[in-house]
Amino acid sequence: IVPTTSTIASHLPRAVGIGFAIERLRRLGDGRARPTGRRATGGPNRQRAEAESPWPADAIVVCSFGDASVNHATAVAAFNTAGWCDHTGLRIPVLFVCEDNGLGISVKSPDGWVAQALRAKPGIRYFSADGCDLVETYDVAVEAAAWVRRHRRPAVLHLSTVRLMGHAGADAEMAYRTAAEIARDVERDPVVATARLLAEAGLASPDELIARYDEVGWQVRKVAEEVLGERKLEHAADIVAPLAPRRPVRVAKEITDAAGRAAGPAAAARKAAFGAKLPEQEGPFTLAQTINAALADGLLDHPGMTVFGEDVAVKGGVYGVTKGLRDRFGAPRVFDTLLDETSVLGLGLGAGLSGMLPVPEIQYLAYLHNAEDQLRGEAATMQFFSRGAYRNPMVVRIAGLAYQEGFGGHFHNDNSLAVLRDVPGLVLAVPARPDDAAPMLRSCLASAAVDGSVCVFLEPIALYHTRDLYADGDGEWLAPYQGPGGWTASHVPIGRGRVYGVGSAEDVTIITFGNGVRMSLRAAAKLAEEDVGTRVLDLRWLAPLPVADIIREASATGRVLVVDETRRSGGVGEGVVAALVDAGFVGSARRVASIDTFVPLGPASRQVLVSEEAITQGARTLLAR
Repeated sequence: IVPTTSTIASHLPRAVGIGFAIERLRRLGDGRARPTGRRATGGPNRQRAEAESPWPADAIVVCSFGDASVNHATAVAAFNTAGWCDHTGLRIPVLFVCEDNGLGISVKSPDGWVAQALRAKPGIRYFSADGCDLVETYDVAVEAAAWVRRHRRPAVLHLSTVRLMGHAGADAEMAYRTAAEIARDVERDPVVATARLLAEAGLASPDELIARYDEVGWQVRKVAEEVLGERKLEHAADIVAPLAPRRPVRVAKEITDAAGRAAGPAAAARKAAFGAKLPEQEGPFTLAQTINAALADGLLDHPGMTVFGEDVAVKGGVYGVTKGLRDRFGAPRVFDTLLDETSVLGLGLGAGLSGMLPVPEIQYLAYLHNAEDQLRGEAATMQFFSRGAYRNPMVVRIAGLAYQEGFGGHFHNDNSLAVLRDVPGLVLAVPARPDDAAPMLRSCLASAAVDGSVCVFLEPIALYHTRDLYADGDGEWLAPYQGPGGWTASHVPIGRGRVYGVGSAEDVTIITFGNGVRMSLRAAAKLAEEDVGTRVLDLRWLAPLPVADIIREASATGRVLVVDETRRSGGVGEGVVAALVDAGFVGSARRVASIDTFVPLGPASRQVLVSEEAITQGARTLLAR
């Protein structure tokens, strides 16, 4: 029984994802994958061992919801995805159960609307019963479950039922329901109807049923009184503990172990996957090429890892980042999805809960915002709500941020990260350079596998194919790909930044990330010509922020320039400045940030985004104080 939130229908995409995973696991080696979804037992060695899928081979998913939820966007997405998969021949063994009491708090569902809406879902078999009739409900439920189990296809069971009392404790239903409507529901009370059925069948007398009812009531009260005496959550640490476990030593060991497997027993498979040359024998690589190679190494090491999203398989991604992965690892592990971000993340939620290691891609950062609750309300809260009993690890790759040349507009140059930084426990990585991208991605994959982390790996689009840093043809933004022998030494722990020294590195500290790293290094080179020494701190991780690195590097010069390509309001810079204030930093600090606006098309974007000139001038202003 997987915990759900109170957001109506938000759990339906995950249900579809679990159904998808049940069937997909069969194609990934007789239903075997590493146990990343449920809390692992038996210590770290058990975590890495091959284990059976947490679900039986003939399992089906049962997902219940109310009639008002039928209208919710996430429900529509889930039904559509289940039907879409069925239409394309993919099996999704999910039984949706609609408990239809005709009310969404105080709003009535129009007569016949729910039945018509559910009947019309393509690819989903429709069953219905009177939910107040125990016999009919049982018979139809058995039939529906058997149909889903036998055919491995989605179905919906529509149960008409009643609501006794208000929606919640403070809800006075007399304010919006007539006495006659309330009386009709009381008359159909399924508990009373069941008692009547048992009495008429001679299976129990009325007195026996009443006595049993009272006895159950006393049992419930006894348990309630016992629970009242249990220890309550009294400390913040108790509350936070299951939110996002962080075991950096185990994560580091996971990467070392992966390197050992890649160089040892899996060396032949790795050579076969990469073909004529291993990636460490090629290069140097761009950011996009490095991510591609790191994904391939991840797929080789994690049998349950899958890469999926819009256009990622056949096309290889809009920017070619996943090019060739489908050919190497096959359609069951690298596949295209329908164009719906809610469904993409829902598939990831279900896959992670089922023991897989999902790596879904959101094509552009702007497209995440219509589906972000699947990350905030569903993915990031699972360990919190279940106190660690369940988890849905995933690494969500997102192409984002601005500065693309010749292709713009705010949907393809989105610099809004506030919603991601605000999610408790979520890991947000932003690699700027190729030699950081692979280690950071390995850290995310290891953290997901070991700790059940929900990670967002945000890839700066404008840096995907960048080759040069200071001058055309210098190749300074390229880097060789590290083979397994270098994975341990190059490991990048979550929440640790990277420092560059330019000149004496004693005059000013620039704190930045993403596209700001390249611009800041170029600005630092210009400042060096003026005998100004600069430290450039690449945050690399925006959640959790590398606070210790921020304080250390700021204190080294006493002058801090925060270069933030996100917006001034709600941007990353606010968190950096707050960290400095909280630590009692007494030096000088200022921000250079993008303007509070969407990013326009063409050259106009230069008027609102951070520029090298603005960085250089900001540093000079600090030095003049």
